[in-house]
Amino acid sequence: MTRPTLIALDADDTLWHNETLFRLTHQRFNELLAPWADAPQVEAHLAGVERRNLLVYGYGAKGFTLSMMETAIELSGGNAPAGVLGEILASGRELMTHPIEPLPGVHEALEQLAQRAPLVLITKGDLFHQESKLAASGLGDFFAGIEIVSEKTPDTYRRAFRRHGTPPEEALMAGNSVRSDILPALEAGAYAALIPYPLVWAHEAADAPQAHPRFRQFDALGQLAAWLDSIE
Repeated sequence: MTRPTLIALDADDTLWHNETLFRLTHQRFNELLAPWADAPQVEAHLAGVERRNLLVYGYGAKGFTLSMMETAIELSGGNAPAGVLGEILASGRELMTHPIEPLPGVHEALEQLAQRAPLVLITKGDLFHQESKLAASGLGDFFAGIEIVSEKTPDTYRRAFRRHGTPPEEALMAGNSVRSDILPALEAGAYAALIPYPLVWAHEAADAPQAHPRFRQFDALGQLAAWLDSIE
């Protein structure tokens, strides 16, 4: 196997905290809708609305906020007061403006990886918000390129790798989502490294591949450089 000549990395929950903030927002949302439904009902309804809206709003905090608004209106039968809807909007704004906190060891890991190959960020979500988070993280200078995409498919990865002058077979994708970062990257022909985050959005849940020669799982991003060095 050829050692990767391009390293692609996910952003949310790979470089900085994200799902933790969404879980806290879920808790606040459940409390706001308690007069009309219990927490399991709210979560189930919201999940259905999110799935329905992904093709319209895409991923990210803005689409999530709109889905919360729809859920509140539907579960309340249109009776949710302006104060509740205002609290939901405030929750969405907090998601958009929350300080970005890189995960432990990420800065040092990126320094090591950048010495081995160019780094490219490949992430889903709202263009403005993802660019803002990268700028706030202080990690932007590590990346030779940024790809903010609507969905991560094998063709998405093939096109992204080739835009940066690398065939898929010589690229590596690292991230926390089996569904988005691992399976489609492997199908594209790339290497893939899973760095799990303690919390996983249900939409991103999937089983990791077993005994795939181009796949590895690590406890932290800092372990990735040693695997790269071991590939002949």
